[in-house]
Amino acid sequence: MTATATPIRPLRVLVADDNPLNLRLAARILRDMGHSGVLVGDGHKALEALHAQIFDLVLMDVTMPGLDGLEALRELRAREAAGGQRRTPVIMVTAYDLPEDRRRILQAGADGYVAKPLDAERLGAEIRRVLA
Repeated sequence: MTATATPIRPLRVLVADDNPLNLRLAARILRDMGHSGVLVGDGHKALEALHAQIFDLVLMDVTMPGLDGLEALRELRAREAAGGQRRTPVIMVTAYDLPEDRRRILQAGADGYVAKPLDAERLGAEIRRVLA
């Protein structure tokens, strides 16, 4: 099985990033893996989508204007805990790839982490790891 092989079933993925090029790249990679993506441009819209729909996975950029990815992630985790909801797996996407960045992201409640630029092999491996 290659890193971009499709898991057992297609996933419904929320992708939050303020850069339209990054959104299109993520959507293409997910589509090539057999998944569908709902694309939003900031943390506020991500939380709205998560309130209105159920997703198998979230890919969220760390740095976005308004409500950044880490703030949106913390709010999501607080909502899940307060409402007794299932934990939605979240993989954060960032241009910063230092050990302290990874620690900060995971401490905020992320299940996984991938560095930009997005790479299909690395993203596929991280999705499988997070959902295992």
